[in-house]
Amino acid sequence: MKTKLPNVTAVAIDGRGLLIAGEPGAGKSSLALALIDRGATLIGDDGLIIDDEQGFPLACPPKTTRGLLEVRNVGLIEFDPCDAPVSLVLQLTTLAPRYPMELATTTLGGAPVPVLLFRPGDATQALRAEFALVKHGLPLPNAAKAVAAVEQQ
Repeated sequence: MKTKLPNVTAVAIDGRGLLIAGEPGAGKSSLALALIDRGATLIGDDGLIIDDEQGFPLACPPKTTRGLLEVRNVGLIEFDPCDAPVSLVLQLTTLAPRYPMELATTTLGGAPVPVLLFRPGDATQALRAEFALVKHGLPLPNAAKAVAAVEQQ
């Protein structure tokens, strides 16, 4: 049975799915981007499909946004997405305790999954700037001249 989860972004780290939940603008995509920079693989941004795969929840990207991550102030960036079994849900909230004593759980795909309240933060300005340069920046002057010379041949 497949379930749609809105307002959830997910990445895979060493094959385990990490779901990042929160309100719009909470920093889900920014955290996913920072994790991708550290080697994670995108599962899906701003909505997921959870499939019950033999008793465990499998996070899958929806077809409509498969491979796309919204990078604030830049636009949509394409990644190679994957599916992964869900291992943890991070619930972004400014009310997260400094030291979690107990984790809540949620049921996904018929199985309990731990939920950690997690304080969001944005430490990805440099990475976002690099994506902005690639997506929206002008080419180097020498590169533009070389492309024009090739096109004239």
